[in-house]
Amino acid sequence: QVQLVESGGGLVQAGGSLRLSCAASGRTFSSYPMGWFRQAPGKEREFVAAIRQSGGTTYYADSVKGRFTISRDNAKNTVYLQMNSLKPEDTAVYYCAACNYLLPTTLANDYKYWGQGTQVTVSS
Repeated sequence: QVQLVESGGGLVQAGGSLRLSCAASGRTFSSYPMGWFRQAPGKEREFVAAIRQSGGTTYYADSVKGRFTISRDNAKNTVYLQMNSLKPEDTAVYYCAACNYLLPTTLANDYKYWGQGTQVTVSS
């Protein structure tokens, strides 16, 4: 069992930056690939980024590549999402999740544990 709690969301102007954190409970955090997803009003939840257990390999949606960076600190049981050059279209609730498979995927259904989400709002 893994419990996830996101933090770091807020209101920022276009072009600004935010860093989201996701703190995990449980001693098995380091065994899970982790992902970030987001969901805007009226839209489906979409993949943002993922990271393998060791943190050595990362994956990004095309829409955030070059602007967002996912990282993890297994000693702190925490995964991060650094978001730079934010755009109004990045506005959404952001969720972290633990993947149910050995390698991370881009499909929300493949993720077993979810946080409650944190709101990110980017004003133009």
